[in-house]
Amino acid sequence: MLVNAKDLLMRAKEQHYAIPSANFVDEDSLRCHLRVAEKLGMPIIMAHAEAHQNRYLSIEEAAELVRFYAKNAEIPVVLHLDHGQSLEMAERAVRCGFTSVMLDASMETFDENVRRTKEVVKFAHGFDVSVEAEIGHVGTGEKYTEDSDTIYTSVQEAADFVKFTDVDSLAVSIGTAHGLYKGTPKISFERLHEIAEAVSVPLVLHGGSSSGDENLHRCATEGIAKINIYSDFMVWAAKRAAAFSSENADLFANDGIGVEDYYRFKDALKAGMEECLTHYYEVFATKTFADV
Repeated sequence: MLVNAKDLLMRAKEQHYAIPSANFVDEDSLRCHLRVAEKLGMPIIMAHAEAHQNRYLSIEEAAELVRFYAKNAEIPVVLHLDHGQSLEMAERAVRCGFTSVMLDASMETFDENVRRTKEVVKFAHGFDVSVEAEIGHVGTGEKYTEDSDTIYTSVQEAADFVKFTDVDSLAVSIGTAHGLYKGTPKISFERLHEIAEAVSVPLVLHGGSSSGDENLHRCATEGIAKINIYSDFMVWAAKRAAAFSSENADLFANDGIGVEDYYRFKDALKAGMEECLTHYYEVFATKTFADV
């Protein structure tokens, strides 16, 4: 069933677990995520980032595919626009069937972030679509040990932002970064606890990949209701494909590649993604749909 994110995330907030927001870039990754979620009976947030659209799928194609696969699913499925950059993109996502959208104006001034987020909230709520925004700024992993571009979220600004915008969930910056790290993430759990105490809506963590299982488990059980994962899916998939190549090195070296090896490569990639999501459901202490 296709749902918006509001009630799912509020349950996660109240019961101290997190739901994975699994980025998909093509039909294979989409089907992998849904297959794991259905097998385990877990809720799933299927996230398609504006930055990824048209690499393999347009936003309209992404929406059509999720609607097709979710209509017969017995678990709750959210179709989420990740890191939308404008009101126009949010409107486009809503009109083609997304049930949740993010407006990321985190690098703007506080007042401009509020103004732009309010525009998206006003539009999206008219279609029963939930809205996520970000305050502070989650930087990039490759800069983590150099000139970190992460800007930590202010507790007071987070509380004011929610009050001014009526946003449904809030992505906060507490020390993670997008992508893969050059250094070791140092998460401020003190800041997380302060924000969770001050803010009424569910909190979101961006940059979950390679942040460490202990860190992520603590985030999920100490105030974060949604954790975004992208890079780790790609890495786990690539590692499984690399292992497959290594195990069959002699065959490939002797020009022994056949038609079936295409499918075997794809099966290895998909197995890596499925293992990754299964792992993170456990790390995030996610509860099954029946339990919530």
